[in-house]
Amino acid sequence: MDEDQCRAYWRANTTLIRNLLIVWALVSLVFSILLVQPLNAIRFFGVPFGFWMAQQGSILVFVVLIFTYAFQMDKLDRKYNTKK
Repeated sequence: MDEDQCRAYWRANTTLIRNLLIVWALVSLVFSILLVQPLNAIRFFGVPFGFWMAQQGSILVFVVLIFTYAFQMDKLDRKYNTKK
């Protein structure tokens, strides 16, 4: 892999990480802490949505983020032929 491909690979890698960290921050900080009171006005499976998001929803989103990262990195590795 030449230097331009290396730069493009790492640019795509850091972009993916940045986007996933933005989602993580939104879920963990904004939805689970800052907006918990307004979200509690919504009922979800019989419990306030803000509470559910802080207790269960954020964990589910984090697991989805892990699988998303693994799937997207596999695509990047294949695109830039980095697997040996």
